[in-house]
Amino acid sequence: MAVEEAIRLANEQNLDLVCVAPNAKVPVCRFINYSKYRYDLQRKSREAKKNQKVVTIKEVRISPVIGENDFETKVKTGREFLNDGNKLKVSLFYPKKKKRLLQYESSSLILDRFANALEEIATIESRTTVDGKNMSIVLTPKNKKKDKE
Repeated sequence: MAVEEAIRLANEQNLDLVCVAPNAKVPVCRFINYSKYRYDLQRKSREAKKNQKVVTIKEVRISPVIGENDFETKVKTGREFLNDGNKLKVSLFYPKKKKRLLQYESSSLILDRFANALEEIATIESRTTVDGKNMSIVLTPKNKKKDKE
């Protein structure tokens, strides 16, 4: 159809001529009410924005010389963060004047023990990473829908 004829038909029906696929071999246009179309797009984007879940990263800091009760408390806190749908970063930090504590093998065992304590509700997103005097792992909550299938 010629462009002039399409514009004339759109004007007769009080609609707009909108090019839907301009890059096609033969460009495709539609007769639509453009303001209503734009309103529907905005409504859909608002609805999508409302339904999205923002994932935040919560952090639990532990020391290499952590006691058993303190460890259990940190695990409980981490469990609460994961149940809320947040990611959990477990950081093992070394005190400034305790350089003799820099034993990476035992430190990674502590982080692995922490991950194993939460393995029924979390998966490891990133393995042990060393950043200066800190070691950390990132845990993500398991998707409950996938577990049911």
